[in-house]
Amino acid sequence: MSEHLSDAVEISRTASRRGALKLLGGAGGAAALGTLLSACASATRSGSGGVGNFPSTPAWKFVFVNHVTTNSFFIPTRTAMEDAAKLLNLPTPQWTGSENGTVSEMVSAFENAINSGAAGIAIPLTDNNAFVEPTKQALAKGIPVVAYNATAPGNYPLTYIGQDLYKSGTLMGQRIAQTVTSGTILVGIAQPGANNLQPRLDGLTAALAKAAPGVVVKSINTGAAQAGELNAMTAAYAGQPDAVGLYAVDAGSTASIAQLISSKNIVGKVHAGGFDTLADTIKGVSSGALEFTIDQSAYMQGFLSVLYLYLYRVSGTLLAPPETDTGLTFVTKENVAAYNSGSAYEGQQGHNLGTMPASIPLPQPSTVTL
Repeated sequence: MSEHLSDAVEISRTASRRGALKLLGGAGGAAALGTLLSACASATRSGSGGVGNFPSTPAWKFVFVNHVTTNSFFIPTRTAMEDAAKLLNLPTPQWTGSENGTVSEMVSAFENAINSGAAGIAIPLTDNNAFVEPTKQALAKGIPVVAYNATAPGNYPLTYIGQDLYKSGTLMGQRIAQTVTSGTILVGIAQPGANNLQPRLDGLTAALAKAAPGVVVKSINTGAAQAGELNAMTAAYAGQPDAVGLYAVDAGSTASIAQLISSKNIVGKVHAGGFDTLADTIKGVSSGALEFTIDQSAYMQGFLSVLYLYLYRVSGTLLAPPETDTGLTFVTKENVAAYNSGSAYEGQQGHNLGTMPASIPLPQPSTVTL
Protein backbone atom coordinates (compact mmCIF):
# COMPACT_ATOMS: atom_id res chain seq x y z
CA MET A 1 0.00 0.00 0.00
CA SER A 2 1.34 3.46 -0.84
CA GLU A 3 2.34 5.96 1.83
CA HIS A 4 -0.28 8.34 0.43
CA LEU A 5 -3.14 5.90 0.96
CA SER A 6 -1.89 4.35 4.21
CA ASP A 7 -2.08 7.74 5.93
CA ALA A 8 -5.69 8.13 4.86
CA VAL A 9 -6.52 4.57 5.88
CA GLU A 10 -5.09 5.10 9.35
CA ILE A 11 -7.16 8.27 9.74
CA SER A 12 -10.33 6.54 8.61
CA ARG A 13 -9.80 3.68 10.99
CA THR A 14 -9.82 6.11 13.92
CA ALA A 15 -13.38 7.13 13.05
CA SER A 16 -14.83 4.10 14.80
CA ARG A 17 -16.92 4.27 17.96
CA ARG A 18 -13.72 4.71 20.00
CA GLY A 19 -11.94 6.96 17.51
CA ALA A 20 -14.85 9.38 17.12
CA LEU A 21 -14.34 10.53 20.71
CA LYS A 22 -10.71 11.40 20.03
CA LEU A 23 -11.16 13.19 16.73
CA LEU A 24 -13.95 15.42 18.04
CA GLY A 25 -12.14 16.03 21.30
CA GLY A 26 -12.93 16.19 24.98
CA ALA A 27 -16.40 16.57 26.46
CA GLY A 28 -17.67 17.89 23.15
CA GLY A 29 -16.47 14.66 21.57
CA ALA A 30 -18.36 12.63 24.14
CA ALA A 31 -21.54 14.54 23.38
CA ALA A 32 -21.00 14.12 19.65
CA LEU A 33 -20.43 10.38 20.03
CA GLY A 34 -23.61 10.18 22.06
CA THR A 35 -25.46 11.95 19.27
CA LEU A 36 -24.02 9.57 16.71
CA LEU A 37 -24.96 6.50 18.74
CA SER A 38 -28.46 7.85 19.35
CA ALA A 39 -28.97 8.63 15.67
CA CYS A 40 -27.82 5.20 14.60
CA ALA A 41 -29.74 3.39 17.33
CA SER A 42 -32.95 4.82 15.86
CA ALA A 43 -32.57 2.07 13.25
CA THR A 44 -34.78 -0.19 15.34
CA ARG A 45 -37.65 2.26 15.63
CA SER A 46 -40.49 3.57 13.46
CA GLY A 47 -39.51 2.45 10.02
CA SER A 48 -40.46 1.81 6.46
CA GLY A 49 -40.31 -1.97 6.90
CA GLY A 50 -37.29 -4.19 7.33
CA VAL A 51 -35.36 -5.85 4.52
CA GLY A 52 -34.68 -9.55 4.88
CA ASN A 53 -33.92 -10.18 8.54
CA PHE A 54 -32.89 -6.60 9.28
CA PRO A 55 -35.07 -4.58 11.67
CA SER A 56 -37.47 -1.95 10.41
CA THR A 57 -35.74 1.37 9.78
CA PRO A 58 -36.69 4.92 8.93
CA ALA A 59 -36.62 5.83 5.24
CA TRP A 60 -33.00 6.91 5.45
CA LYS A 61 -32.05 9.37 2.72
CA PHE A 62 -28.35 9.31 1.94
CA VAL A 63 -26.62 12.11 0.02
CA PHE A 64 -23.80 11.72 -2.51
CA VAL A 65 -21.75 14.87 -3.01
CA ASN A 66 -19.70 14.75 -6.21
CA HIS A 67 -17.04 16.88 -7.88
CA VAL A 68 -18.16 16.40 -11.51
CA THR A 69 -21.86 15.61 -11.27
CA THR A 70 -22.51 15.36 -15.01
CA ASN A 71 -19.37 13.39 -15.93
CA SER A 72 -20.24 10.12 -17.63
CA PHE A 73 -17.66 8.24 -15.56
CA PHE A 74 -20.10 8.33 -12.65
CA ILE A 75 -23.06 6.84 -14.53
CA PRO A 76 -22.35 3.39 -13.04
CA THR A 77 -21.83 4.97 -9.60
CA ARG A 78 -25.28 6.54 -9.78
CA THR A 79 -26.77 3.30 -11.07
CA ALA A 80 -25.14 1.48 -8.17
CA MET A 81 -26.40 3.82 -5.45
CA GLU A 82 -29.92 3.46 -6.85
CA ASP A 83 -29.56 -0.33 -7.00
CA ALA A 84 -28.32 -0.54 -3.42
CA ALA A 85 -31.05 1.75 -2.11
CA LYS A 86 -33.74 -0.29 -3.88
CA LEU A 87 -32.29 -3.51 -2.49
CA LEU A 88 -32.45 -2.05 1.02
CA ASN A 89 -35.91 -0.50 0.54
CA LEU A 90 -34.56 3.03 0.95
CA PRO A 91 -35.22 6.22 -1.02
CA THR A 92 -32.89 6.91 -3.96
CA PRO A 93 -29.92 8.88 -2.59
CA GLN A 94 -29.55 12.50 -3.61
CA TRP A 95 -26.84 13.30 -6.18
CA THR A 96 -25.41 16.80 -5.77
CA GLY A 97 -22.18 18.82 -5.79
CA SER A 98 -20.27 20.60 -8.55
CA GLU A 99 -20.23 20.09 -12.33
CA ASN A 100 -16.67 21.34 -12.76
CA GLY A 101 -14.75 20.33 -9.65
CA THR A 102 -15.34 23.61 -7.81
CA VAL A 103 -14.47 22.85 -4.21
CA SER A 104 -16.58 25.68 -2.76
CA GLU A 105 -19.66 24.28 -4.50
CA MET A 106 -18.93 20.87 -3.06
CA VAL A 107 -18.56 22.33 0.42
CA SER A 108 -21.88 24.12 0.03
CA ALA A 109 -23.57 20.88 -1.03
CA PHE A 110 -21.93 19.08 1.90
CA GLU A 111 -23.20 21.69 4.36
CA ASN A 112 -26.69 21.60 2.83
CA ALA A 113 -26.76 17.84 3.33
CA ILE A 114 -25.76 18.26 6.98
CA ASN A 115 -28.30 21.00 7.62
CA SER A 116 -31.09 19.02 5.95
CA GLY A 117 -30.49 16.10 8.27
CA ALA A 118 -29.11 13.58 5.78
CA ALA A 119 -28.95 10.04 7.14
CA GLY A 120 -25.43 9.63 5.76
CA ILE A 121 -23.11 11.38 3.34
CA ALA A 122 -20.69 10.00 0.72
CA ILE A 123 -18.17 12.42 -0.78
CA PRO A 124 -14.92 12.35 -2.79
CA LEU A 125 -12.40 14.24 -0.65
CA THR A 126 -10.71 15.96 -3.58
CA ASP A 127 -9.19 18.69 -1.38
CA ASN A 128 -7.02 18.21 1.71
CA ASN A 129 -8.47 21.03 3.81
CA ALA A 130 -11.90 22.21 2.64
CA PHE A 131 -13.88 19.20 3.85
CA VAL A 132 -12.34 18.73 7.30
CA GLU A 133 -14.70 21.00 9.25
CA PRO A 134 -17.88 19.82 7.45
CA THR A 135 -16.89 16.23 8.19
CA LYS A 136 -16.49 17.07 11.88
CA GLN A 137 -19.83 18.90 11.86
CA ALA A 138 -21.57 15.92 10.29
CA LEU A 139 -20.15 13.46 12.82
CA ALA A 140 -21.06 15.81 15.67
CA LYS A 141 -24.67 15.71 14.47
CA GLY A 142 -24.71 11.93 14.24
CA ILE A 143 -24.36 11.81 10.45
CA PRO A 144 -21.89 9.18 9.21
CA VAL A 145 -19.56 10.23 6.38
CA VAL A 146 -17.67 7.97 3.96
CA ALA A 147 -15.20 8.99 1.26
CA TYR A 148 -15.48 7.45 -2.20
CA ASN A 149 -13.34 7.87 -5.31
CA ALA A 150 -10.87 10.11 -3.44
CA THR A 151 -9.72 10.52 0.14
CA ALA A 152 -7.51 12.98 1.97
CA PRO A 153 -4.90 12.85 4.72
CA GLY A 154 -5.96 14.83 7.77
CA ASN A 155 -9.68 14.21 7.33
CA TYR A 156 -11.98 11.90 9.29
CA PRO A 157 -14.33 9.88 7.08
CA LEU A 158 -15.41 6.56 8.52
CA THR A 159 -13.68 4.89 5.59
CA TYR A 160 -12.52 5.21 1.98
CA ILE A 161 -14.10 3.25 -0.87
CA GLY A 162 -12.09 3.51 -4.05
CA GLN A 163 -8.92 2.66 -5.88
CA ASP A 164 -5.46 2.89 -4.35
CA LEU A 165 -4.68 5.85 -6.58
CA TYR A 166 -0.93 6.16 -6.13
CA LYS A 167 -0.46 2.42 -6.65
CA SER A 168 -2.58 2.54 -9.81
CA GLY A 169 -0.37 5.28 -11.21
CA THR A 170 2.73 3.29 -10.30
CA LEU A 171 1.44 0.18 -12.05
CA MET A 172 0.52 2.26 -15.09
CA GLY A 173 4.04 3.73 -15.20
CA GLN A 174 5.60 0.29 -14.99
CA ARG A 175 3.40 -0.92 -17.84
CA ILE A 176 4.33 2.08 -20.00
CA ALA A 177 8.00 1.34 -19.35
CA GLN A 178 7.57 -2.07 -21.00
CA THR A 179 7.03 -0.40 -24.39
CA VAL A 180 8.38 3.15 -24.03
CA THR A 181 11.95 3.64 -22.85
CA SER A 182 12.78 7.11 -24.15
CA GLY A 183 11.17 10.23 -25.58
CA THR A 184 8.36 12.51 -24.45
CA ILE A 185 4.93 11.30 -23.42
CA LEU A 186 1.92 13.55 -22.90
CA VAL A 187 -0.23 12.74 -19.89
CA GLY A 188 -3.65 14.35 -19.59
CA ILE A 189 -5.01 15.21 -16.16
CA ALA A 190 -8.40 16.86 -15.75
CA GLN A 191 -7.62 18.58 -12.44
CA PRO A 192 -3.96 18.87 -11.45
CA GLY A 193 -3.60 18.69 -7.68
CA ALA A 194 -6.95 17.01 -7.04
CA ASN A 195 -6.78 14.04 -4.69
CA ASN A 196 -8.62 11.77 -7.12
CA LEU A 197 -6.06 12.29 -9.92
CA GLN A 198 -2.75 13.79 -8.76
CA PRO A 199 -1.64 10.65 -6.87
CA ARG A 200 -1.91 8.68 -10.11
CA LEU A 201 0.28 11.15 -11.97
CA ASP A 202 2.76 11.16 -9.10
CA GLY A 203 2.90 7.35 -9.07
CA LEU A 204 3.29 7.18 -12.85
CA THR A 205 6.10 9.75 -12.84
CA ALA A 206 7.96 8.03 -10.02
CA ALA A 207 7.67 4.61 -11.65
CA LEU A 208 8.99 5.87 -14.99
CA ALA A 209 11.86 7.72 -13.33
CA LYS A 210 12.94 4.38 -11.91
CA ALA A 211 12.06 1.97 -14.72
CA ALA A 212 12.58 4.17 -17.80
CA PRO A 213 14.54 7.31 -16.88
CA GLY A 214 14.82 8.25 -20.55
CA VAL A 215 11.11 9.04 -20.70
CA VAL A 216 10.08 12.66 -20.23
CA VAL A 217 6.61 13.09 -18.72
CA LYS A 218 4.78 16.22 -19.82
CA SER A 219 1.46 16.67 -18.01
CA ILE A 220 -1.45 18.36 -19.79
CA ASN A 221 -4.18 20.16 -17.86
CA THR A 222 -7.28 19.10 -19.79
CA GLY A 223 -9.82 20.75 -17.46
CA ALA A 224 -12.72 19.32 -15.44
CA ALA A 225 -15.31 19.95 -18.17
CA GLN A 226 -15.49 16.69 -20.11
CA ALA A 227 -16.44 18.42 -23.37
CA GLY A 228 -13.16 20.37 -23.50
CA GLU A 229 -10.73 17.54 -22.91
CA LEU A 230 -10.47 16.49 -26.55
CA ASN A 231 -9.53 20.02 -27.57
CA ALA A 232 -6.89 20.18 -24.84
CA MET A 233 -5.24 16.91 -25.84
CA THR A 234 -5.47 17.75 -29.55
CA ALA A 235 -3.73 21.08 -28.97
CA ALA A 236 -1.07 19.45 -26.81
CA TYR A 237 -0.29 16.84 -29.46
CA ALA A 238 -0.18 19.51 -32.19
CA GLY A 239 2.43 21.33 -30.12
CA GLN A 240 4.42 18.13 -29.50
CA PRO A 241 4.09 16.02 -32.67
CA ASP A 242 7.17 13.98 -31.76
CA ALA A 243 5.49 12.63 -28.62
CA VAL A 244 5.93 8.88 -28.47
CA GLY A 245 2.99 8.30 -26.14
CA LEU A 246 -0.39 9.77 -25.25
CA TYR A 247 -1.71 8.84 -21.83
CA ALA A 248 -4.16 10.11 -19.23
CA VAL A 249 -5.03 9.63 -15.57
CA ASP A 250 -8.75 10.40 -15.83
CA ALA A 251 -11.73 9.06 -17.75
CA GLY A 252 -12.50 12.00 -20.02
CA SER A 253 -8.91 12.61 -21.08
CA THR A 254 -8.47 8.92 -21.87
CA ALA A 255 -11.59 8.85 -24.04
CA SER A 256 -10.38 11.97 -25.84
CA ILE A 257 -7.04 10.32 -26.61
CA ALA A 258 -8.85 7.37 -28.18
CA GLN A 259 -10.84 9.80 -30.34
CA LEU A 260 -7.73 11.79 -31.25
CA ILE A 261 -5.73 8.76 -32.35
CA SER A 262 -8.60 7.40 -34.42
CA SER A 263 -9.41 10.72 -36.09
CA LYS A 264 -5.77 11.36 -37.03
CA ASN A 265 -5.32 7.78 -38.23
CA ILE A 266 -2.24 7.21 -36.10
CA VAL A 267 -3.29 3.88 -34.59
CA GLY A 268 -0.11 1.92 -33.87
CA LYS A 269 2.10 4.95 -34.52
CA VAL A 270 1.92 6.26 -30.94
CA HIS A 271 1.62 4.40 -27.68
CA ALA A 272 -1.47 5.18 -25.62
CA GLY A 273 -3.45 4.20 -22.54
CA GLY A 274 -5.33 5.56 -19.58
CA PHE A 275 -8.12 5.04 -17.12
CA ASP A 276 -11.74 3.97 -16.89
CA THR A 277 -14.28 2.50 -19.24
CA LEU A 278 -16.14 5.22 -21.11
CA ALA A 279 -17.65 4.10 -24.43
CA ASP A 280 -14.99 5.83 -26.58
CA THR A 281 -12.27 4.33 -24.40
CA ILE A 282 -13.54 0.77 -24.78
CA LYS A 283 -13.92 1.37 -28.51
CA GLY A 284 -10.32 2.60 -28.55
CA VAL A 285 -9.03 -0.51 -26.79
CA SER A 286 -11.00 -2.71 -29.20
CA SER A 287 -9.60 -0.92 -32.27
CA GLY A 288 -6.03 -0.79 -31.00
CA ALA A 289 -5.97 2.98 -30.59
CA LEU A 290 -5.36 2.38 -26.88
CA GLU A 291 -3.09 -0.38 -25.65
CA PHE A 292 -4.91 -0.52 -22.32
CA THR A 293 -7.22 1.23 -19.94
CA ILE A 294 -7.55 0.69 -16.18
CA ASP A 295 -10.88 -0.19 -14.61
CA GLN A 296 -11.40 1.01 -11.01
CA SER A 297 -15.02 -0.19 -10.63
CA ALA A 298 -17.09 2.96 -10.43
CA TYR A 299 -20.14 0.79 -9.73
CA MET A 300 -18.66 -0.67 -6.55
CA GLN A 301 -17.86 2.82 -5.28
CA GLY A 302 -21.55 3.72 -5.33
CA PHE A 303 -22.97 0.40 -4.18
CA LEU A 304 -20.62 -0.11 -1.24
CA SER A 305 -21.00 3.48 -0.05
CA VAL A 306 -24.75 2.97 0.38
CA LEU A 307 -24.31 -0.48 1.90
CA TYR A 308 -21.68 0.68 4.41
CA LEU A 309 -23.74 3.69 5.51
CA TYR A 310 -26.76 1.43 5.96
CA LEU A 311 -24.88 -1.20 7.98
CA TYR A 312 -23.24 1.44 10.17
CA ARG A 313 -26.62 2.91 11.03
CA VAL A 314 -28.61 -0.30 11.37
CA SER A 315 -25.98 -1.77 13.73
CA GLY A 316 -25.87 1.31 15.95
CA THR A 317 -22.24 2.00 14.85
CA LEU A 318 -21.08 -1.55 15.68
CA LEU A 319 -20.27 -2.32 12.02
CA ALA A 320 -17.57 0.26 11.30
CA PRO A 321 -17.05 0.15 7.51
CA PRO A 322 -13.71 -1.20 6.28
CA GLU A 323 -11.37 0.66 3.96
CA THR A 324 -12.07 -0.89 0.56
CA ASP A 325 -9.81 -0.85 -2.48
CA THR A 326 -12.19 -1.24 -5.43
CA GLY A 327 -9.38 -2.69 -7.47
CA LEU A 328 -7.39 -2.31 -10.64
CA THR A 329 -7.97 -4.26 -13.83
CA PHE A 330 -5.99 -3.66 -17.01
CA VAL A 331 -8.44 -3.82 -19.90
CA THR A 332 -6.70 -4.85 -23.12
CA LYS A 333 -7.64 -6.44 -26.42
CA GLU A 334 -7.47 -9.80 -24.68
CA ASN A 335 -10.29 -9.08 -22.21
CA VAL A 336 -12.14 -6.09 -23.68
CA ALA A 337 -14.99 -8.19 -25.10
CA ALA A 338 -16.71 -8.35 -21.71
CA TYR A 339 -16.72 -4.55 -21.58
CA ASN A 340 -18.48 -4.38 -24.93
CA SER A 341 -21.50 -6.23 -23.57
CA GLY A 342 -23.52 -3.09 -22.79
CA SER A 343 -23.54 -3.65 -19.03
CA ALA A 344 -24.91 -1.12 -16.55
CA TYR A 345 -22.09 -2.17 -14.24
CA GLU A 346 -19.68 -0.38 -16.55
CA GLY A 347 -21.89 2.53 -17.49
CA GLN A 348 -24.10 1.28 -20.29
CA GLN A 349 -27.79 0.42 -20.21
CA GLY A 350 -29.37 -2.71 -18.82
CA HIS A 351 -28.48 -5.09 -16.02
CA ASN A 352 -27.64 -7.91 -18.35
CA LEU A 353 -26.55 -11.21 -16.84
CA GLY A 354 -22.85 -11.50 -17.50
CA THR A 355 -21.53 -14.63 -19.21
CA MET A 356 -19.12 -16.50 -16.99
CA PRO A 357 -16.11 -17.97 -18.81
CA ALA A 358 -15.60 -21.74 -18.79
CA SER A 359 -12.58 -21.20 -16.58
CA ILE A 360 -11.42 -18.21 -14.58
CA PRO A 361 -7.76 -17.21 -14.92
CA LEU A 362 -5.71 -17.14 -11.75
CA PRO A 363 -5.08 -13.61 -10.43
CA GLN A 364 -1.63 -12.42 -11.38
CA PRO A 365 0.60 -11.22 -8.52
CA SER A 366 1.31 -7.52 -8.50
CA THR A 367 4.81 -6.53 -9.52
CA VAL A 368 4.58 -3.05 -8.07
CA THR A 369 7.24 -1.97 -5.60
CA LEU A 370 6.16 0.81 -3.27
